[in-house]
Amino acid sequence: MYLDKEKKAEIFAQYGKGGAQDTGSVESQVALFSYRIKHLTEHLKQNHKDHNTARSLTMLVGKRRKLLSYLKDRDIERYRALIKALGLRR
Repeated sequence: MYLDKEKKAEIFAQYGKGGAQDTGSVESQVALFSYRIKHLTEHLKQNHKDHNTARSLTMLVGKRRKLLSYLKDRDIERYRALIKALGLRR
């Protein structure tokens, strides 16, 4: 599987505020969604008729957008730092 425990822990340790145990912060959730979005995008480039994955990708992008909007409303500096760290266009 492309996303195992070690990879999740690495993402949470890098982007979470409290280390690897911080799985609920907005930063760690957005980073995890971004990793999954990249993986699904690559999958869809090779399997363009996979409609279930396309729908899942659309839902993930929506979840990430909602979390980023929440963070932007609450703390603009954390939002800007996260966008820069992940290399997202917004």
